[in-house]
Amino acid sequence: MKSQRPTMRVTTISLVLLFVFLRSVFSKEVNYVSVGVVVDSETWVGKMGLSCIEMAVSEFYASHGYYYNTRLVIHTRDSKSDVVGAASAALDLIKNVEVKAIIGPVSSTQASFVINLGEKAQVPIVSYSATSSSLSIHSSYFFQATQNQTFQVNAISSIVKKFGWKQVVPIYVDNAYGEGLIPFLVDALQDAGAHVSYRSAISSSASDDQIAKELYKLMTMQTRVFVVHTDVSLGSRIFNKAKEIGMMEKGYVWIVTNLMTNYLSSLDSSVVESMQGVLGIKTYVRDTNRLREFRTRWEKEFQLENPKLYDFELNVYGLWAYDAVTALAVAVEEAWKSGNFSFKKTSDVSRKYSTDLETFGVSQNGPNLRKALLGVRFNGLAGNFSMPNAQLQSTSFEIINVKSNGEKRIGFWTPQSGLAKSLLETNTRTGIMSTNTRTGIMSSIPNLGQIIWPGESTAVPKGWEIPTNRKKLKIGVPKKEGFEEFVQVKHDSVTNETIVTGYCIDVFEAAMKALPYNVDYELIPFTKPDGESGGTYDDLVYQVSLGKFDAVVGDTTIRANRSKFVDFTLPYTQSGVSMIVPVGDKRSKSNAWVFLKPLTWDLWMTSACFFVFIGFVVWILEHRINDDFRGPPFHQIGTSFWFSFSTMVFAHREKVVSNLARFVVIIWMFVVLILTQSYTASLTSLLTVQQLQPTVTDVRQLLVNGDNVGYIDGSFVRGILKDLGFSDSQLKIYKSPEQCDDLFSKKKSNGGIAAAFDEFVYMKFLLTKYCSKYTMVEPTFKAAGFGFVFPKGSPLVADVSRAILTVTEEKIMKNIENKWFEKQTSCPDPNTQVSSNSLGLESFWGLFLIVGTASLSSLVAYASMFLYKQRRVLLSSETDQNLPIWRRICTVLRIFDQKDLDSHTFRKSIDESRDGRVVIESVCDSNRMDDQQSVLAFPGEEHEICFTELTNHEHNHYQLEVSS
Repeated sequence: MKSQRPTMRVTTISLVLLFVFLRSVFSKEVNYVSVGVVVDSETWVGKMGLSCIEMAVSEFYASHGYYYNTRLVIHTRDSKSDVVGAASAALDLIKNVEVKAIIGPVSSTQASFVINLGEKAQVPIVSYSATSSSLSIHSSYFFQATQNQTFQVNAISSIVKKFGWKQVVPIYVDNAYGEGLIPFLVDALQDAGAHVSYRSAISSSASDDQIAKELYKLMTMQTRVFVVHTDVSLGSRIFNKAKEIGMMEKGYVWIVTNLMTNYLSSLDSSVVESMQGVLGIKTYVRDTNRLREFRTRWEKEFQLENPKLYDFELNVYGLWAYDAVTALAVAVEEAWKSGNFSFKKTSDVSRKYSTDLETFGVSQNGPNLRKALLGVRFNGLAGNFSMPNAQLQSTSFEIINVKSNGEKRIGFWTPQSGLAKSLLETNTRTGIMSTNTRTGIMSSIPNLGQIIWPGESTAVPKGWEIPTNRKKLKIGVPKKEGFEEFVQVKHDSVTNETIVTGYCIDVFEAAMKALPYNVDYELIPFTKPDGESGGTYDDLVYQVSLGKFDAVVGDTTIRANRSKFVDFTLPYTQSGVSMIVPVGDKRSKSNAWVFLKPLTWDLWMTSACFFVFIGFVVWILEHRINDDFRGPPFHQIGTSFWFSFSTMVFAHREKVVSNLARFVVIIWMFVVLILTQSYTASLTSLLTVQQLQPTVTDVRQLLVNGDNVGYIDGSFVRGILKDLGFSDSQLKIYKSPEQCDDLFSKKKSNGGIAAAFDEFVYMKFLLTKYCSKYTMVEPTFKAAGFGFVFPKGSPLVADVSRAILTVTEEKIMKNIENKWFEKQTSCPDPNTQVSSNSLGLESFWGLFLIVGTASLSSLVAYASMFLYKQRRVLLSSETDQNLPIWRRICTVLRIFDQKDLDSHTFRKSIDESRDGRVVIESVCDSNRMDDQQSVLAFPGEEHEICFTELTNHEHNHYQLEVSS
């Protein structure tokens, strides 16, 4: 036993030495990398974030043993919720601790100061809660490990578009964080068809009285859709005050951004109670087993560190803090491969804890660390983590509805599919609405869940209201002379009141009564202090954009240049600019060629060609079997033309025996009948009925003649006439129908006009008074008609437009028109435009197509049958191989020119000679096929008739019995 102890001692020493040797060979020294953390230790986000950061460091290296080169060492500094404090803390960390990266600060305003220090020292600043969109453009070393606040503007605009709201008021904190979202929100709302009517900026240090004053100001406006983008503290005060003054009642719409909704579970119950009915945009985090396990561990750890805190809950900012540390640990390990993390001093340090900006150094491995952070990708607690553009990539949002018991998820928004009731829906449609005449939009939205709105209402608010404490709407009315049936302004000297009447006023009042709510208004004439007109219609419309009038009612035409600064309702009159001219008897009683006017020249020529063509077709079909179409050539030509043209008056005497010819003639007679009847009716109309015709039928005729034209004083039609080429000296003004009639009665040298131009409704009214003297002619220029004017983006436009449709579709509009524009029973309809009296080919080409097709078909059928019978003449044979083709064709033509003795017309009409003999013509000479031989046949006797078959030149004998 004694001999074994030294041996065991030697073995133990050898093992120890071997272990020390192996450790020295294979183990490497861990490099501790300092990382600073700037938090607000007294705020919830600061405490939660710091707790998650510390857990992330310990858990990362516990689960990633292969990361043995580097290890993060956390150095914490408290910013004390102050911008200067955050900057001072960051400066201390960079200069004195020489941290290689900084996590934080918490708020965007603090980060805007700190990122400049990081840029100068090449130290990455990684924030998990600063969401302002303007931060990343200031420094290449700033990383947003959080969701950029601008990502949610499209979700907000999708909600606004879905419910059809046209005006929105953003309420935001008056600092860089609040102002950073507004430009993006305005652009997104404009794309959704909404308009930001007012911007409410409230300071974070505002008192409750100041907040109440701003909210009372919003109550006096029409808009009832508010988007709140503030920090949690200010937002809580706003909603408490809004509930107190009655802005959380039925009809209001409140939408909050994700800063408040992400902290909703941590808010005081009284704040949540005041937010009932609010819609919120909340960052969506998928609930996984890993996340649930971490939440359980975090709650235990946090409770141990903060035993005095209760009712705390982890939110997405804590998860982002955890993921930011993980990303930084991975990036530091990767950057270590490119060099160590030393600092290069820029100047000597005179004091140990100096904060002089000139004395801190620059991180030598900062660019490599920045590059490594840009490339980090992993699946974090909050979802997929990557910052390719120094920003956490956009994720989905939850749409929540705040209720008494907290929040309820009603849907999602994703960049790919927009609004959806669940993430499984990929084919969603935005902007679908179901309207109701009273409430506007019902709350059954296909891709969102049931929503409880403020005031515990289930009906979707229309987004605007007429404020009860607001004065009456000031409605501007034009003051003018003439055409007082449209708008008339009178002053009652007895009551000292201004009375406004007219067609336009009645239509507006009817539309106001058709609205589902009451609107108080007063009609104010647009006049100068002396009672004269205040200016042109453009001047009146512009007053609305200046805010002097809330609307304009009158005979105001919808024009593109006016719509740039105001909105118009739907037109309530027929659109278009028309021209009226005098009428007179232009029928020339001494015109010798008036009989040619009923038809146009192309119809005359087509008819003549078809007369010749039909004569030719009938001659072809009748020539071999009808003696009426045989004889000398000129006789046959004359007969064909005579037959064709005589059908025009149905005076043809020639008999038609061919069925094909009869078919063609029947169709041609039908066409001729229609042509003659149409010609007769048109000529009768020219000579008797159509006596009054316009003196001018074309604007170009006015320009060529240099005639004067008239328009209503102050009308936009002057611009149209100038564009057409009329000079100022040719443009004459009239203010009433009587003045227009007077201008027409004057000669050109005395300032008379040859035509008047203006809106269709004016011209229609003028014709009701002078229908026997003037008429409306083409052309009609495009115009949008009369409409009511409202400020740009006014919510009244849509409702009043719907009310106009209601009035138009009912008898109300007809009654108003009868009241102001009662027609004379003897007046023709002014819509009847004067046009050409001549009949053209376009009215009859179908008839010519039919008769042409029938004629050609008959010709083809006849030619086919004839050539089939004479096929042996055309086809070559062994006996006549040398016979040229032209001789064969000539032979066929000679046969065609001969009578068809097989036709029933000749068999029945063989004339007997006086001595009882019948002359029969036949081809008998075998040497000359075109010779004719006469054979005498006596009645009652049988004779042999010599007949030559032309196909083979053989003589065939036929027995012919001739009877008397």
